[in-house]
Formats: sequence, structure tokens, C-alpha cells
Amino acid sequence: MTIVTVGIDLAKNVFAVHGVDETGKPALVRPSVARGKLLEMIAKLPPCLIGMEACSGAHHWAREFEKFGHTARLMAPKFVVPYRLSGKRGKNDAADAAAICEAVTRPNMRFVPIKSLEQQGHLLVHRARQGFVEQRTATINRIRGLLSEFGVVLPQKAAVVRREALHRLEDLPGWINTVIGDLLSEVSRLDERVTQYDQHIATLAKADLATQRLMQLPGVGPTTATALVSTIGNGHDFKSGRQLSAWLGLVPGQYSSGGKQRLGHITKAGDPYLRSLLVLGARAVLVAAKNKTDSVSKWAMSLAERRGYWRAIVAIAAKNARMCWAVLNRGDAFCLPT
Repeated sequence: MTIVTVGIDLAKNVFAVHGVDETGKPALVRPSVARGKLLEMIAKLPPCLIGMEACSGAHHWAREFEKFGHTARLMAPKFVVPYRLSGKRGKNDAADAAAICEAVTRPNMRFVPIKSLEQQGHLLVHRARQGFVEQRTATINRIRGLLSEFGVVLPQKAAVVRREALHRLEDLPGWINTVIGDLLSEVSRLDERVTQYDQHIATLAKADLATQRLMQLPGVGPTTATALVSTIGNGHDFKSGRQLSAWLGLVPGQYSSGGKQRLGHITKAGDPYLRSLLVLGARAVLVAAKNKTDSVSKWAMSLAERRGYWRAIVAIAAKNARMCWAVLNRGDAFCLPT
């Protein structure tokens, strides 16, 4: 029988492959396939449906498999777990491949959109920039921690730490002066790298029409716009803006039963980087709303007065996510450049 569905458990060097025929019976079971042999084996198969978990390298393999005429689908690992076919207990690569093969055929399965090479390249810019920001924060915290060992306790604000540490540098003796001076130099170097990558992101934003449309929304700048376009593309994988907000974790978790609705804190699911960018943009919108009289600003201020600051921030972020989906999915006229 012809193989119609294949599940692949991805890894660094050794992969597990499980294929079934039209009747659902295993027709290709390879618990151990070397990395260099995987493409060769897949190329020999007739066009079929290939399922994989969305993990490191998954988008690369999906693009490679589609070159041979296959249909590649990526799934979140948590959606594959219920289909694991290793018996009542235990887990191994072969069982994971069989579970993936089963899960990819489910009619209600949710798939991860396959990113293009350009999208992944743009995301690399964001990942590198975020890494430099985290290194800078860690270095500043290290300066605070080391100085506190000698009775110099500085506040958490980064600008104050820079200023006070530099001001006290000449009074620090011996190796203390050397170490703190080197750390301050490292902070300056990281500042330059972050600024450089901000320029890269600005260049990406100028070159993309969808990004320019998103930037017309309040609270959406070049960083948020380029990150959204690189992550979700045109947004066609979401049925509505509300679904995008739920995917980002900007909706309350439900614990409802017996006809009683119980809503908790936001779920914080999905991409934490995108969610943090939208929340930062929402904070800027709420700050600027104090001096504006448009309908959105009035709504934001009244919401903050009624429900509190942070609930208003989350509501604004969720609203921005819905508006971003509308721009990417439909290209709404009110967001088109004039």
C-alpha cells in the first residue's frame, strides 16, 4: 500500500520516522535515521502528509520536505502528547513519531504556520537584539550586586546605576576599580549593539508595507510591527483577532463548571516576546491618553479608573492585537497609508 502519512520525531542527529498506508497500518517504521539520510529517504516517498512537532529546526525541515512535493504540517508538542502510542506507560522516539503520525490527521488539530526563510531571518534580528538587552540587564545587576558587597547600595533604575557607579569609580581601590570599570565598559558596548539592532529593525520596517500599516496603530512601533509580521505573517491562521489575543495569552483563564463562570488571571500562553511588546505599547498608549480627547483615549482612561491600571493595560494590549490582526488579515482601509 502507498504511504499517505508520515510522522517524524525531530532531533539533532538521530530521527525517528513512522509512516502509515491508506488503511492506517504501519508501512514505514524507522526508529533511528541518521541526519544525513533523512532527506534521501523522504525524497523517495510519494507525495504524502508529513507531521512534525514545532521545535528547533522544524521550519527548515518543513521547507525542505515541501520541495519534494510533500505537505508538511507543524504542531505544538502539547497537542501531540495525548496521541502517544507507547502503551499505558513510557516514552521513546519511536512512540513519539507514531503519535505525531496519528495527531497530524486529526480534523480539529491546530497547526503552526511554516515560516519562510525571510521571516526566520527577520526573527533572528529580534532574537539577537533581545539577547543583548538581557545581557545588558544582567551586567547592570552584576554591578549593583558587586558594589553592595562594599557598602555601595544603588537603586534598581539602570540610568542611576550607570551614573553612580561611574561617579564612584575613582574612589574604588585596586581590583574593585578594575572590575567595575570593565563592567561599565561592557554595558557601553552592549548599548551600541542594541542601538545597532534598533537600526536594523527600523530598516526592516521601512521595506515592508504590512509593517508600515501596523505602525499607524497607536502603541505599535517598528519593533512590535516587524515582530508580528515575522511571527504570524498575514494572520490567516487565526479565525479572528480574538483568537490571536487568546493565542498571545491576553485573555483570562477559565475555570468554569456547573454553569458558573470563573475567570482568573491572563493565561500568558503563546509568544511571551510578542505579548511583552504589546503590553509595553499599551503602557505608552495609556500615558499618552491623558492629553488626548479621541474615543480610544477616553475609553482607556475610563477603563483605568474603573478597573485599575494593569487591567486597563491588558485590555489595551488585547485590543491592539485584534486591530493588528484586522490590518494583516484584511488590510483595513483606515490603516492604509494615505
